[in-house]
Formats: sequence, structure tokens, C-alpha cells
Amino acid sequence: MEPPPDHINGTEPQFSSSVPGERRRVGLVYDERMCKHSTPRGESHPENPDRIRAIWNKLSSAGIHDRCMVFDAKEVEDKYIAAVHTTSHINLIKTISSQKMASKRNRVAGRYNSIYFNEGSSESAYLAAGSVLQAAEKVAKGELNSAFAIVRPPGHHAEEGEPMGFCLYNNVAIATSFLLNQKELGINKILIVDWDVHHGNGTQKMFWKDSRVLFFSVHRHEYGSFYPTGDDGSHIMIGEGPGSGYNINVPWENGHCGDADYIAVWDHILIPVAREFNPDIIIISAGFDAAIGDPLGGCRITPHGYSIMLKKLMTFSRGKIIMALEGGYNLNSLANSVVACVEMLLEDKPIAESVEEVYPFESTWRVIKAVREELSAFWPVLTDKLPEELTSRVTPQLQVAIYSSQSEDEYDDGPNTLPEDLQEDVSIPLSKLNLNEDVDDQVTSTSSKDWRSELAKIDVWYASFGSNMSESRFLCYIQGGQAEGMKRPCRGAVDKTKPKEVMWKTVPHRLFFGRESTVTWGPGGVAFLNPETNNQEKTFMCLYRITLEQFNDVLLQENVCMDTSSLFFDLDALDIIENEKSVSLEALKDGWYHYVVYLGKENDIPILTMTCTNATVEGFKSGKIPICAPAKEYADTLIRGLVQGKQLSEDEAVAYIHEAATHPL
Repeated sequence: MEPPPDHINGTEPQFSSSVPGERRRVGLVYDERMCKHSTPRGESHPENPDRIRAIWNKLSSAGIHDRCMVFDAKEVEDKYIAAVHTTSHINLIKTISSQKMASKRNRVAGRYNSIYFNEGSSESAYLAAGSVLQAAEKVAKGELNSAFAIVRPPGHHAEEGEPMGFCLYNNVAIATSFLLNQKELGINKILIVDWDVHHGNGTQKMFWKDSRVLFFSVHRHEYGSFYPTGDDGSHIMIGEGPGSGYNINVPWENGHCGDADYIAVWDHILIPVAREFNPDIIIISAGFDAAIGDPLGGCRITPHGYSIMLKKLMTFSRGKIIMALEGGYNLNSLANSVVACVEMLLEDKPIAESVEEVYPFESTWRVIKAVREELSAFWPVLTDKLPEELTSRVTPQLQVAIYSSQSEDEYDDGPNTLPEDLQEDVSIPLSKLNLNEDVDDQVTSTSSKDWRSELAKIDVWYASFGSNMSESRFLCYIQGGQAEGMKRPCRGAVDKTKPKEVMWKTVPHRLFFGRESTVTWGPGGVAFLNPETNNQEKTFMCLYRITLEQFNDVLLQENVCMDTSSLFFDLDALDIIENEKSVSLEALKDGWYHYVVYLGKENDIPILTMTCTNATVEGFKSGKIPICAPAKEYADTLIRGLVQGKQLSEDEAVAYIHEAATHPL
């Protein structure tokens, strides 16, 4: 058979995808103009133009685009956007890139959660929404069997009147509304599957009361502490009125869920419900930030896993599926996952659907049971209890970091770049994965065992000046869990041995509070120590005698790093810091506390703390980075530590925190 032409001629195909030997017509839409949307001054950002370029280059180098029907994007019309977004929202996105808005653009972006604008944002947003709509229309008309829209900015976080979470227009919601409103297309029931690692809050709200749309989202939730935070992603959010039962959330309690976990959800929730719902067409909010190696998602789906999930969905609606790109921030993992999905849409390669002897986490079965119980009144197929012999087959939770956080980082205003070890191809066949081990060790060649055993012999004093002054809070970093006031748990260190000693000390440095919020504590600043000595200042420090291995794990958690195999502060750094008095850890440079400061010795053991750099202090002074008083829960933890440590009375501790929070730098 001759390969199809590069561009669609708009005519109805003369064959059915179900005919043996016939090639499926799979559409691809990609337009370089969507790369014009970028940060205003070229700052590093996970949602950047290279994401879609990496996908397109991978498809092209593999020759896959030649087997597809490729078409250019065209901008969406306002009348279709207006079906899901307010007039003021449309006016904002339409005009934000205009010359008259240039001086206001950054200030306007600052009003929203995790949004940036530049002179290319308007065009990119219109092209992204238009691409998904166009792909959906072609599939609905039968011109294509399925399609993949390689678009940015993404869309599923965008709400009716507000852009958020890197999303300007809700591309999938606009296309869904279009299909339902064009009666001649004959689309009456649509299944939206959102497998992005973050909850599709915007899409959920737009079809909350609509029984024509079955919205399904599987995402990290962590009891509401994972972005976009709150209760919207809970399993009890099932829709309202006519839409009751048509909103299904599967909220992971932790990260590192992989192929076995997602496929279990498909087999025991999504597929049975989809069979009863019997959709006319399926739209996938195809985020790939749950892919293995993604620096923001922290989950472990392989390209093979994505292809299995897609294959299971292709049994419905005669395979009419539109995939719209959402997240995905490891360029290699993102591109490999998209290639696997497009090959699945083409049905080029047969794949095995089994996950061999890899099992879900125990927490996965707990979530599946809760979702089935909540939805069983609406979907009788979910009524039966899962057999014990099935749910007893589990993989122990991995001893690695179980979280990332806030809009895609604990640090909501800092850059986020990929570690060097994730720049290589991280596509691992499912048969090679052993989930009883740390998969990161299979991706990188560096083993942590040698350095850990060496550093476990060396003691240091870790000097804390913030919430870690409370011993119960600090032990979360050593033993795991969460203390009073915290909104999410810590994973703990590899060595969970308690500190050998605890003592207090005051140092001539300035304590202050900055940044606007963290997921761990909510709105409000967190503590920083000015690295510069100032004899006019006094800061209370709680010192914990721990091993240098444990100190590295505390560094890792304080800086929200997922890489548990790498060494950040070694014996050479310990030697250097005694002479230089400080060391900036390049591998953790995107974290807030990557600057290690030497505070002398106690009983011949080095005293180390971690804070921000001098340059960052200047940012706080200039107002570039906000000074902000701590949240009540955070301040209470500091006060508790000072009082329980017998350093200050409660009133004195309150006054100490107040002074640090209000006295100008």
C-alpha cells in the first residue's frame, strides 16, 4: 500500500479501520508557531517550546510522521471558546500579547497561579485550542480514525474565568463542547480521560453537571497537598445533579505509581465504566508528566505502559480517539511516550498487555476500593468487591522521595531544569523493571551504596533555624511522616536512626522570612538565615548530631529533589567548607536551601546549616523576591521548638518570630 499523503484533502476516507490490512488514518497536528509562547525574558521553565519540538523531532526521525496525516494548526474562533470560558477570560488571553499590554504583562501574570505571558502567548493559546478542536472535528467526521494534537500551552487546569498551572485556554473542554454542540456530527456522549499527573480541575468544573461527558482523572493527590491542591481531586467529587456519577477521580496517595498501578485502575474502574457508558468518542488529556524520569511528576509510567492504557481505550467508540498534549517535562521520556502512543494509534506493532510479575502498591488497591465504593451507586459494575487473592498481590512502597509539589515545584517562582542524568533515554521495557528496587538506579549508572556506607561513619551537627527547631518536625526528615501543621508527609532518610545528640546555640546571623507559599505549610513565608555574619543579630539554632549521610538526605528533602542516588555534599566539600565557610551545591541550585554554611565546630564536630545564597538575600532586599510573614501553622512550629527546647518562653518566642518577620532587612 502506498503511504498516505502528508496533508489531508478533506475527503471522507473510503475504508473502515476495522477492515483487516487497512492502515488506520491517524492525524498529527503540529505548528512551530506554538513555540512563540515562552517566558518573558527567556528564563528557564519546565513548560517551554522544546517540549513540542522534542516530540516532533522524535516522530520525524523515526519516520512516524510519514505514516500519519499531518495538518497545520488554525486558530480557534471566540464563539467556541465562549462555550466554556467567560468573556473577560477571552479578552485577557486575546489582548495579553498586544503592544499596549507589554508594560503590564508580568504584573497581570502575577495575579494568577503559575502563569507567564509574552508577546507570543495569545497566538499560541488560540492555535493550541484550535488544533485540538480541528483534530476532534476530523475524527468525528470520519476523516481520521484518531489524532494526536501536539500543542502548547496545555489546558486542563484553565478554569472558566482563570488561567492557571501553565494553562491559558482549556483546549480539551473547548473541543468537547464543540463536538456536543455540532448536532450533525452525531456525538452525544464523550469520555474524557485525563492521565496527566495533576488533576484536571478546569475540565472537571466545566462538565460538573453534564451527563453527556464522563470525566475521568487519575492523578497524584496526596490528600489535597499536590498541585493544584485542595479537595477538587478527591474521589468523593463525583459530579452534581444530572452529572452525578459522571465525574471519576482516582487520587494517588503518593508518588512513584507506575504501569501496574495505572493498569489496575484501567481494569477495575475505567474500562468497566466506559463499557457501560459506551462513548461516541474519546478525548485524552494526554499529559506525560507521570512518565518515568519526569522531574515534576514523580511517577513511573513507561512508554509501554502508556501504549497498554491506550490500547485498552481503543476498544471503545470504534477507536475514535483524540489525544491532546498536556504536561510532560523530561524531553526524552515525553517524546518516547508520545511515539509509543502514536504507534499504538497506527496499530503498527502488536504489544503484550500483561505487566508480568509487577504488582501495584498496597495504596493503589486502597484507592481503587474507595473509588469503586463511592461510584457503585451510579455504576453497578463497580458493586462487586475485588477478590482478596487479587488485592493481596502488591509491591512494597519504594524507599525514595514520594512527592514533588506546588505548581510543579515546592518553589513556585524558581526555575526547574532536568538533572543531567535524565537527559539520556529513560525508556525501559516493562519486562526489565523490578519495582522492588529503586528504578532511578536502573536509569542512572551511579549507585548510592558506596557513598552512603562511607558517609554513615562521619558525624556533623545540622543546625536548624526554622521549623526543624521543633524536634517532631525534624524527625519527619529522618523517619518520615508529618508533624502537626504540615499539609503533606515527608519520605524520611534512608538511615532512620534518631540524632545522637541535640543541643542549642545562638549565632550572629539575621533570621528572616520570605517567599509566598509552600505546599507543606500553605500561604506565608518560610525561614531563611542571612549567610553573612552580623554581630548585631542573634538567631537561635537547634543542633542535631546526625551522620553526613543523613545530612545529604535532609538536603535532598529541603530542596525537593527526587534523586536519592546522587551525593550532594561529600567529604571533599566538608574539607572545603572549613576554609571557605560556605559551599553552593550546583546540583541543587534550583532549591531554596542549597547553600551550605559552616558555623564552626562543637566537640570537634563541624556545624553545618543550609540557607539561601547572598545573591538571593539581595533579591529579598530589592523586592524581587517577596518578604512574607510565616503562616500560623509554620510560626507555631517554630515557637513550639523554641519553647520545648527551653530557649524562650512562649511570649518571648512569639516576640522573636514577630521581630524577625517585621524588621527590615
